[in-house]
Order: sequence, then structure tokens, then C-alpha cells
Amino acid sequence: MKQALSTLLLAALATTPLVSAAVPRARREVVTVTQTITGYNAGPTPYDWAAGATTDYPIHPSCNATERALLTKGLNEAVKLAQHAKEHILRFGNSSQFYTKYFGNAPTGEAIGWFEKLISGDRGGIWFRCDDIDGNCHQDGWGGHWRGENATDETVICPLSYTTRMPLEGMCGYGYTVAAGKLNFFFAADLIHRIYHLPKVGETVVEHYADSYAECLELAKTNPAEAVRNTHSLQYFALDVYAYDIALPGEGCTGKDVESSSSSEPAASSTPASSSAPAITAAPSASASASAQSAAEGSECHTHSDGVVHCIADETATPTSTTAEAVSTTADAAAECHTHADGVVHCV
Repeated sequence: MKQALSTLLLAALATTPLVSAAVPRARREVVTVTQTITGYNAGPTPYDWAAGATTDYPIHPSCNATERALLTKGLNEAVKLAQHAKEHILRFGNSSQFYTKYFGNAPTGEAIGWFEKLISGDRGGIWFRCDDIDGNCHQDGWGGHWRGENATDETVICPLSYTTRMPLEGMCGYGYTVAAGKLNFFFAADLIHRIYHLPKVGETVVEHYADSYAECLELAKTNPAEAVRNTHSLQYFALDVYAYDIALPGEGCTGKDVESSSSSEPAASSTPASSSAPAITAAPSASASASAQSAAEGSECHTHSDGVVHCIADETATPTSTTAEAVSTTADAAAECHTHADGVVHCV
């Protein structure tokens, strides 16, 4: 009986298919889902107030490698010279004898501001060129010129500048003194002059209100408001304090004006005893005809933002030469001239 039941059970199992084999598996479908996750701090690009600023004085492609190297060095030294001038005022204010010597009782803020403008102002649109695009560099004595109405933000530096301007490291060397030396003796000081002629920096406010060393000292006493805007006063101050503070600390090389030494004129009372020097042989303004003559007779000239040619006389000329002589006899005493915007030729 038991055997029969076992046989029947096995037979039943043999005829019944397995469920797992009979039921087909469900087909799987693959679904791709793309999800964009935004960060919690997402927002617009932050505002950058300094974006697009031009921090270096641009040098035009017309300058070759040598000119570019020398001009870059000169511009860096111009900034260095202006930087120390600013720091001297910030340190001593109008208690500095140098400050009162060149700027009288003028508030210090404006002088600081003009130096800072040269040091840190945006330089976009400015060009220093080397290609003599206006045809002035062929004239004897031209170290460069502001292009005036042709291009108000451009200055041409002529080959003469690269062969005659001294480096700032030589301050108080070469027999140079502030009172008797030429303002363009050092490339740094010459470029300060040229930079202030650019309206973007000097804003047509920093100009020529006095030229010679003696005239600058006199301007400090008679019109301090103009003294802090006078190109040559800013140059003389920067050179004098750099010489005294940096080049020969505590001594400097102010020297004495050669004309004052020969004429025995009294020293300007606003200067320190060690650096008084009232007058030089530099000639102030001259007529356009004098400019043409000076350019042809070895003058050193440049053009102002107003188009006026300014020629600066050689301060090493004979002490007896007068202002008129310095202008009219540039063959004997080389002048540096440039033209103002109003067409007036300015010789110093």
C-alpha cells in the first residue's frame, strides 16, 4: 500500500512543471534621468571695480627693444622719484623746509595729489612713442614732444633722450646739483615733466607758471597756489628731497645757482641754509620765432599739451647770460623749447 502511494506521488510530480520554469521573468526597462543641481550660493559674477585698469604706462609698438627697455626703466624711475616726493610730504608735511621752499604755505594735499596721480592714476589711452610721427625729432636738441592736437594722450620720445638722460642711481653724481643742473638731466625727472603735460594726468592744471630755479622759489612766496601746480616746482622738489633723503642722506646736492653765485644775489629765505640757491640762467617764455631759431641752433625742445613749443636753456651756460640772451643766443647756450596749446614757444 505504501509503495503504491509513493509511486503515485512520484508520477504526479513528474507530470507537474515547476512554477519557476513556467513563469517568464519580467523585462527590465532602463530610464535615464538628468538633474541639474544649483549651488546654494550661486549668483551673478561679483563686481570688480579695478577690472580693465591700465597699471603701466603703455609703450607704443614703434619703440624697438632697446628703446623699450630704456623707456621702461625711465618711467619706473619717474614713479619712484614721485613716490618718494609724496612720502616726504606725508612724513613731514609743511614742517619740511623743502616743502616751504618750493610750495610756500600751500596746503599739502594738492602736491600729494599730483604726485599720487602720476604714481597710481590709470594710464589707459596714453602712449609713449618712438617713431617721430610728427617729424620733430630731426630738429637739433629735441628730446621729445607732446603731440598736442594731433593726439592729446601721446608723447614722442626722440633718440636724443636715450643718449643724454642719466639714470636715477647717479643722483648727485656727474657734478650735478639741483640748483644749477638741468631738470632733464635725469630721465626720471624729464619724464615727470612729460607725463604732467598729458591731460589725463596733469588735467591741463599742472602747467608752467615759473621755470627757473630762482623763479620757482619766488613763486612759492608770491603764489603758493600756483606753486603746487607748477611743473618745474614739482620736479625741483622731487629731485631735492630724493637727493637729501635717499642719494646722499642728510647731505643731498642742492648746490648753488651759477648765476646767483656770480651776481652775489641774496639766497631765497624760504630755503634751508644748506640748499639756498636763488637764480639760474634758464630763460622763461619766448616767441615762436625764438623757438624756430632755438630748434635750428641746438636747442632741446618739447611741445606742451596746448601746442606751445618749450625750449629749456642749458643751465651750465655762462653765468652772465641774461634771460633775453638765453633765448636769443641759443647757439651759445643751448635751449630746450616746447610749444604750448596756444602756439607760444616756451624756452627754459
